[in-house]
Amino acid sequence: MNKDDLYPYMTECAAEAARVARGVTAARLGEPTHCSDWDVRALVNHMVLYTSHGLEHRALRKQLPEELTARDFTAEADWAEAYAAQLDRAVAAWADPAVWEGEVDLGVGSLPAPELASLIIKETAVHGWDVATATGQQFHVSDGAARLVLDVVVTHGDLYRQYDGFADPVPVPDDAPVFARALAASGRDPLQRPLGVPGR
Repeated sequence: MNKDDLYPYMTECAAEAARVARGVTAARLGEPTHCSDWDVRALVNHMVLYTSHGLEHRALRKQLPEELTARDFTAEADWAEAYAAQLDRAVAAWADPAVWEGEVDLGVGSLPAPELASLIIKETAVHGWDVATATGQQFHVSDGAARLVLDVVVTHGDLYRQYDGFADPVPVPDDAPVFARALAASGRDPLQRPLGVPGR
């Protein structure tokens, strides 16, 4: 895949992640999530770090500084708006066709830029769903974005499981929606009701 294939999905998932972030209230930050050992605050901090700052730094071929990896982004009252603005900067950085050329150094290896971009799109969609589900929201993706996420999850699933990034796949019907199948392949239950929403 190349920029023309991937960039629209990057833009789409970033916008949806920003929308979900704006729906996270301060009262929910200490609540549990479906991600073991992570409350909403930890999950949000992970999402903000890697899907916005990480996305921009990869485009610029820079490593994430320790200051960012240690920051509690949610400590600021307007963190969701700051996240949305950072997502805009990150997506804008990938608008340059030159960014999609060559490889991106990850510190422990490198990947072709389009492949790395697809991984971060997957992170944005999957962690966006995690945050949405933990805070009584939904995360929406187009069929095209869902197919991309499923492809990434299936292609790289074993590697993610080696590092506890994914749990074992969850069974779903063969005719389940594509995004549901992607979530299930990553070890998430796509039928899991949003936390804190009775009866759903």
